[in-house]
Amino acid sequence: MKSISSILLIVTFLSISLIGCKNENKTPKNNATHQTEIMEYKGSASVSQGLATVEIENIYECDRGRKAPIGTSIALDDSEWTVPAIVHFTDDNFPFASDLFNPCTKVEYATADKAIAELDGTDIIEVDADGEVITAFIFADNYFEMYINGVPVGKDNVPFTQFNSNIVRFKVNKPFTIAMKLVDWEENSGLGSESNRGTNFHPGDGGMVGVFKDANNKTIATTNSNWKAQTYYTAPINDLLCVTENGALRLSENCSTEGPEDGSTYFALHWKTPANWQTSSFDDSQWPNATEYTNEIIGVDNKPSYTNFTDIFDDMATDAQFIWSTNVILDNEVLVRYTVE
Repeated sequence: MKSISSILLIVTFLSISLIGCKNENKTPKNNATHQTEIMEYKGSASVSQGLATVEIENIYECDRGRKAPIGTSIALDDSEWTVPAIVHFTDDNFPFASDLFNPCTKVEYATADKAIAELDGTDIIEVDADGEVITAFIFADNYFEMYINGVPVGKDNVPFTQFNSNIVRFKVNKPFTIAMKLVDWEENSGLGSESNRGTNFHPGDGGMVGVFKDANNKTIATTNSNWKAQTYYTAPINDLLCVTENGALRLSENCSTEGPEDGSTYFALHWKTPANWQTSSFDDSQWPNATEYTNEIIGVDNKPSYTNFTDIFDDMATDAQFIWSTNVILDNEVLVRYTVE
């Protein structure tokens, strides 16, 4: 029979071994591992690593809202990238959308009809002088800029949080092309992550839903998988070898979406946005179709900026779908397009 002291020694040894294994799994990758990944990466993106240089600490102040920084990432090929995206939030020539529900401005309508009744017509952007007035209802996590046939017609009033929803009205003839820049903002500039769920490097998620009605209040378009969606900024990426490309598809489905304790050395992927992507003449035929997401996945069922208007967004006859690229968590800048015939 083994002595008590021998048994205790074995138990202690096993405990130390198990703790060592557990800690080994959490050991950050070393520089050699990162260098191997960089050398073996064969994708078309420019790759940056680590935090961006913050150029603007916060482009918008909101009570209980998160800071919305703008930064510059220098990629390993020496190219420079504005993160999370080049936006027109501070550009006075790009009109703001009207508030549907906005905790930051305290403009919080209970119904869409009440919101529309408060508009005096000066919000309507003219694309075609003899066109019809179209009304768009938009909920975006986090930020959007909308163009119609290349004309800026409305941008989100809140770049990050609190969560809000908007009305955009414009005058246009059919057919017309909707083009939108969608941005999931970040607190850790250049790393696509934020402080959330017990970690400082938790990847955020995106999602946008839209409904477009004509002058007779008839729904003429909703967001769904018939829209086109292309990715232009993906982060955070721990393992560069987890990303793949298949034609125009930029895929990160095999990449981890867990929030690490320290993601400060993670990678980001950047693609240049094409010229004239906002216009009706731009060829988006090679872009992937948008991916649809449920309300539950996006997590909107506790947000009055959405739930106050389920009669619009979740109409039984014309139910709009949340859309994004193939990865609603890691893809942070997504361009979407759709032509209304």
